[in-house]
Amino acid sequence: MIRWLRLWAITQKELRQLARDRLTFGMVVMIPLIQLLLFGYAINTDVRHIPVGLLDMSRTADARLLVEAVKATQVVSIARHYEGVDQAESALTRGEVRAVLVLPADLPRRLGEGRPVGQWLVDGSDTLIASALLGLRSMPLTELDARLTQPPVSLETVLYFNPSRRSAINIVPGLLGVILTMTMIMFTSAAIVRERERGNLELLITTPVTALELMLGKILPYIGVGLVQVAIILGLGHLIFAVPINGALSQVLLATLLFIAASLTLGLLISTLAQTQLQAMQMTVFVLLPSILLSGFMFPYEGMPVPAQWVAELLPATHFMRIIRGIVLRGGELASLWQDALWLGGFAAIVLLLAAHRFKKSLD
Repeated sequence: MIRWLRLWAITQKELRQLARDRLTFGMVVMIPLIQLLLFGYAINTDVRHIPVGLLDMSRTADARLLVEAVKATQVVSIARHYEGVDQAESALTRGEVRAVLVLPADLPRRLGEGRPVGQWLVDGSDTLIASALLGLRSMPLTELDARLTQPPVSLETVLYFNPSRRSAINIVPGLLGVILTMTMIMFTSAAIVRERERGNLELLITTPVTALELMLGKILPYIGVGLVQVAIILGLGHLIFAVPINGALSQVLLATLLFIAASLTLGLLISTLAQTQLQAMQMTVFVLLPSILLSGFMFPYEGMPVPAQWVAELLPATHFMRIIRGIVLRGGELASLWQDALWLGGFAAIVLLLAAHRFKKSLD
């Protein structure tokens, strides 16, 4: 038989405890708020202003008119100009642009004959971006269409790196970033807190171990764990889904080590901020949600509003997505993706120092 008075007393106790636990109370409000803002504001599959390059070998008024028509669609934005096909292909490999519009020298003659007037060289590793660019193959353009025997103006399209547009080729390398973010941060976010809850922190206080040594000792074992996960994902992805590994494995290893270091140090910083393992897990959620949704794993970076892109640039997962897809799918090298690599290395070093600074060898 339920005693309503006792039930109400226990309910009041839980409500007061929840009110005192500010982090848990904040999670109740912030998780739905963050998801609402991310899905309603930042996530957008209608991609606009995709950065593309231009290789204009015609340099005629017709070419300029065609370029202006392409820009008027607002699907793409001309970000680079190139002088040769090799230069354009190299830019695609580095991820400098998502596509290159090639206008041949005989463009006026092609207009008169009704033939395709140019060619899109498209990075097909992101299927959503590729689909948006494929929509530009035919465009209504009155001034040029009047000169065609078979209007409208048409452009050929060549898909690089994923000509069949299989989603698995794009997802599997990106899955590395998601799983490593989830596991590496989760493992280390509770590292210091766990020592405190088990009473082991008292033993550490009596040792000559420095804060930095403790931080490094906490993350080193998990580097091996991360590498095992990478081997599983890429190995099975290659065997089961035929995902190509176009880059050198040494480059994959170096990129992965940088990202693992960045994720582990971020987890350690969270561990120095949290008082309990539950709080550490709750704080980890605030990193995981944006990392999955804003890093480019599920939704194109180009489709996000500028403020959301600023947030995405602060996340290690965003930079790793670019690097790992550039190496695995496009056959790039870490040196050509040095900006993202430098960011990951700098992030890991700075956050490790912050975590060591915040850790105090005391029971408080």
